[in-house]
Amino acid sequence: MSAADFRKLADLFPNETVTHSYVQDIILPGTAGKPGPGTFALVTLDNDLDHTKPTTLGPNTLEELGTVLEGLRDRAARGEIVGVGVTGKPHYLVAGADLSAVKSLEKREHGLWMAQLGHDVYATLANLGVPSFAFINGAALGGGLEIALQSTYRTVSTGAGALALPEAFLGLVPGWGGVYILPRLVGPENAVKVMIENPLSNNRTLSGAQAFGMGIADALFEPADFLEQSLAWAAGVISGGIVPERANAVDPSSPGAAARWAAAVDAGRAFVEAKTSNASPAPAKVLDILEANRTMTAAESAALECETLAELMQTDEFRSTVYAFLDLVQKRAKRPAGAPDRKLARPVTKVGVVGAGLMAGQLALLFARQLKVPVVLTDIDQARVDKGVAYVHAEVDKLLAKQRVSQDAANRTKALVTGSVSKEAFADADFVIEAVFEELHIKKQVFAELEGIVAPECILATNTSSLSVTEMAADLQYPERLVGFHFFNPVAVMPLLEIVRAPRTDDAVLATAFELARSLKKTGVLVKDAAAFVVNRILLRLMGEVTAALDEGTPAEVADNALRPMGLPMTPFTLLAMVGLPVAQHVQESLHAAFGDRFPVSTNLKKLIDNNVKALWETAPDGSRAIPDSTLKLMSFGSSPSTGEQVLRRVQDALAEEIGLMLDEGVVAGPEDVDLCMILGAGWPMFLGGITPYLDRVGASVRVNGKRFLAPGVASPAAG
Repeated sequence: MSAADFRKLADLFPNETVTHSYVQDIILPGTAGKPGPGTFALVTLDNDLDHTKPTTLGPNTLEELGTVLEGLRDRAARGEIVGVGVTGKPHYLVAGADLSAVKSLEKREHGLWMAQLGHDVYATLANLGVPSFAFINGAALGGGLEIALQSTYRTVSTGAGALALPEAFLGLVPGWGGVYILPRLVGPENAVKVMIENPLSNNRTLSGAQAFGMGIADALFEPADFLEQSLAWAAGVISGGIVPERANAVDPSSPGAAARWAAAVDAGRAFVEAKTSNASPAPAKVLDILEANRTMTAAESAALECETLAELMQTDEFRSTVYAFLDLVQKRAKRPAGAPDRKLARPVTKVGVVGAGLMAGQLALLFARQLKVPVVLTDIDQARVDKGVAYVHAEVDKLLAKQRVSQDAANRTKALVTGSVSKEAFADADFVIEAVFEELHIKKQVFAELEGIVAPECILATNTSSLSVTEMAADLQYPERLVGFHFFNPVAVMPLLEIVRAPRTDDAVLATAFELARSLKKTGVLVKDAAAFVVNRILLRLMGEVTAALDEGTPAEVADNALRPMGLPMTPFTLLAMVGLPVAQHVQESLHAAFGDRFPVSTNLKKLIDNNVKALWETAPDGSRAIPDSTLKLMSFGSSPSTGEQVLRRVQDALAEEIGLMLDEGVVAGPEDVDLCMILGAGWPMFLGGITPYLDRVGASVRVNGKRFLAPGVASPAAG
């Protein structure tokens, strides 16, 4: 790119935190009494900030790196150096491009300049005239991993985590050579795993050992002396004593390579369809480039990558993903809206769990593992208590078998979890949470009993998914100490905690709840005490509309697949079966009581529950689905079927209405919290931006409420 274009691009990044390229000359060590091969230039990428500020790539960073590499190329031509290495500051090689800045690129040509600049710089690294080495000491994401891939050789630390090409997850493609180099280095099948399967599986990353095993790195060393070992290894390679083996490398022109390439691409497309219903363009674009570049030169692939990257940077899906990932999950989640001052939080040294069923066991395990404090389970008889404690111990044993905890940690966790048939065991607890049956009178009875046992400052919490926390507190002597603490199932996996403030819940109790959420490695979102709070209210409105369409006569296959263009993690009827028909119906009835006909109660579902039917679909061995005749005989249908498009629009408008009402009611501070809840509590796709950017994009927000939830530019390209 021209100097003028670079200057224009750099001006678009006025707040770039520059990652500097510091060069150090090192005399490489010799072996077996022989002198080393000569002087080696080591480039360390460092933004001069602590480990909480990852190194990133912006235009000024790339320009500095390019200038340094050009100087090293000149030195190599003069015979002054025998090799070049690139490494990073502690914990990072490079964490990729600065997404917040990239999101601000408003014109296609700006994205094209950014892509071309990266390729220009990386091409210099790949053509220094001497071998280049990447010493992957820490996280290497996106463009960071592509720096390593453009090097001639790579070492990786066993302590390095988060190696990935996550662009398909972010709504982009690997734009600086990764999509071309990786399949040739590790095979097209592994390339699809890294570029498609891992990103679309909750943004999974590779460890250093996994990257070495796959063939991304040529050597694996321990963290303690990683740099020294890497330099010695580089000396051996340059001297000719070490010749790296690359068992997974594939020449795309070799016999059988075309078939492998095609099979890998086909498998990738099937995976994308299953995960996203092709609702986001980026994963398909990655596969398009992979498919095309088998017969391309590196330069031809680079041109295609740049054009595709520039195109995708202007899509709603990319802007929505950055909004969801960066603005919400990375930022807002760490500073919850409405949370009181952290200094008000009280210490929690012992936890009580009322109940010993599956949810109670999951809670006990989480509290014991993360807080490392005593946890006591209670239930109505010893058999139930013993079963609950045994469940926790068995889960710890599973973690031990998977080597996710040490033997000592397993023993300590088991020792922390005990059981009792008497709630007197909670007398010295600081925090007691109930996980009993979802009936208001039962929960009120539990809290009345607890209040006669626990200390006045002990916090009482309910894990209710839909009932009124205000009603539970109504008859308490100290209603200000009751808080909603709603976990999502499975507790160990789902990161959301809906923290419910009733009208009289005090700030110290709320502050403690948020500090507990942080300690439990969960994201707390403050919600008002309103029926079903956020996630369940939205999901039940969605399922209620789809179920109503079925009851009206829409074919089940049409109703269940109508939302596929949204790319949701599962279909409505699959979710219904997973939640359990009785549980879903119970929450729906609560919502119907609170909000009326917006949440209709299906008589068909009632018939299925009464006859112990667990799911609408029955899946055949070949994967096909059908409603069994025995189930159909229990149901009755109307004569007003809808098309899939009509069901989709109906659901879109219903969700826009419900979220608009929730915001009017002050259930959460803003639409951002609705999105955060749906992403973390329901697995809503990042490329939708949660839910409100999607409803803005399809016009439902304006159709129903007369206005967008988010301003243009927040999770979409800026207006005009």
